[in-house]
Amino acid sequence: MRAKDIMTTGVVTITPQTTIAEIAAILIERRFSGLPVVEEGRVVGIVSEGDLLRRHEIGTDRKRPGSWWLRLLRGDPRPADYVKSHAVHAADVMTREVISVSEQEPVAAIAILLGEGRIKRVPVLRDGRLVGIVTRANLVQALASRSGEAAAEGALGDAAIRTRLLEELEPQAWWRADSNVLVADGVVHFWGVCENDAEKQAARVAAENVPGVRRVEDHRVRYVELPYTMG
Repeated sequence: MRAKDIMTTGVVTITPQTTIAEIAAILIERRFSGLPVVEEGRVVGIVSEGDLLRRHEIGTDRKRPGSWWLRLLRGDPRPADYVKSHAVHAADVMTREVISVSEQEPVAAIAILLGEGRIKRVPVLRDGRLVGIVTRANLVQALASRSGEAAAEGALGDAAIRTRLLEELEPQAWWRADSNVLVADGVVHFWGVCENDAEKQAARVAAENVPGVRRVEDHRVRYVELPYTMG
C-alpha cells in the first residue's frame, strides 16, 4: 500500500493570513489536530494544536526568567515566545519546516516517519502541489481494512497453515531452524528449544496471523530448563 491508497483528499487548508481565532474554530468544528498552510497552491507550513497551547488569551503564555547570562549564551527566547502567544495570523505561529511525501511513498515508510518524527500528519504532494494528507488515523483505518480483508480470506487447512507459517518464520533471525511446527485441526504446536519467552511470543503472533489458526501451543523448552548431566 502507498500514500495514494490511504490518504484523505479534499484537505481543509488555511492561508498564512488566516487568523488564530479562525484556526481554533476549524480545529474544534472539524475535530482536526492540525491544518496545512497553503499559499499559491504550495504548502508553506502547518499549524497544529501544539502551536496554540501557549496563548495570552487563556493565560498559558510562557513566562521565562530574565537571566542575562542565559540570554547571552543561548540568545533571548522571549521575543519568539511573545510572537507565539500573541500572534494574530497563521504565518507567525506555523511550523515552516514541513515534512511531506509523494503519492508513491510506501505506507510502511510513512508509519516510520510519523513514529520517529513524533508527528501526527504528513502532506502528500504531486509536483509540489497538495493532493492529500496522511494522518495516524489513516494508518489505523488501513490496518482495520486489511484485517477485514484477512478475515474474509477464509480459513486455511492444516497443511496450508503449516506452509504459510514456515514461510513467515524461516527468514526471521530469531527463529531456530531446528524447531518443528505441527498443525492439527487448526491448532499450531511448536516443538524444540528456544532462548527466551520473547521468541515464544513472536512465534505465537506469527501463527495468529495465519487464517484458520484456532490456538497455539508452544511446547518448546528454554535452554536453562534442559536437564544437565555430567558425563
